[in-house]
Amino acid sequence: MAFTKVAYGADSSNSGIKPSLERSAEQAHVMRIRLKIESNVITATLVDSETARDFVSLLPLTLTMEDLFGREKFAHLPRAISEGGQRTRTYAVGDLIYWSPGPDVAIYYRHDGQTVPSPGIITIAKIESGMQALNVSGSVKVTLELDAK
Repeated sequence: MAFTKVAYGADSSNSGIKPSLERSAEQAHVMRIRLKIESNVITATLVDSETARDFVSLLPLTLTMEDLFGREKFAHLPRAISEGGQRTRTYAVGDLIYWSPGPDVAIYYRHDGQTVPSPGIITIAKIESGMQALNVSGSVKVTLELDAK
């Protein structure tokens, strides 16, 4: 399974490849997952990390995600996954993250200005749009699977 960091603006003068072609080749290797929430399908781009790769090994996965603090939906994973990603105590709307003490996965749909307590979170993927499907009261059933595109 190949994960590639997409580096825009990278100097490719020594490679003999035009920058636009280099970006296209790199983008082809970016891995995505699909999240199905009722009739909504959301696509997320995976971060290049051990944590994201281990998370993908659990897919496909259907979780009932509970609401927490009116900002995120979270669920308990069937097993702990690698903590080999970069930890942070901040988040952005659309972050799909791993909370290792759970072991839980969460998706932030609203930002409340708070920081995350220690030991912090590890970002698994970034969702670009469609967060309104999560901004509902109560729990939601989410199916996560590798995007074959």
